[in-house]
Amino acid sequence: MPRKKLANPDEILSHPIIIRVTEKVFKRLEKICLESDCQSVGEVARKILSNKKINCFYRDVSLNAPMEEMALIRKELKAIGININQQTHRFHTSENEAQRAFYVLKTADLYEKVGNKVEELLIIISKLAEKWLPKS
Repeated sequence: MPRKKLANPDEILSHPIIIRVTEKVFKRLEKICLESDCQSVGEVARKILSNKKINCFYRDVSLNAPMEEMALIRKELKAIGININQQTHRFHTSENEAQRAFYVLKTADLYEKVGNKVEELLIIISKLAEKWLPKS
């Protein structure tokens, strides 16, 4: 089965250029390739030669701890939500008022835990906002 024809024939890479670079230059090109949206060192070189924009992505290591903490809080909130759903189901299937009162109290405790976790999230978010948002 033949390859599909490109809509724009000017975009076909039909002229090979073979160049040699030093180890230092190659490592620099590889580093740019790893940090950017380019798929290969050749693509990096093509973008540099044609003066096209290279999008680089950098990761801020200082955000690792808050992100891990927020992921843990998210996991805990999900577990609490599942527990609330179970308590609600038990409330609706309970047969007498004493059981219903019991499930109401347990569910209220779970909602209190949710409030505490939300407060933790707001503290983390305010710290991130202090760091990243400009002060006016």
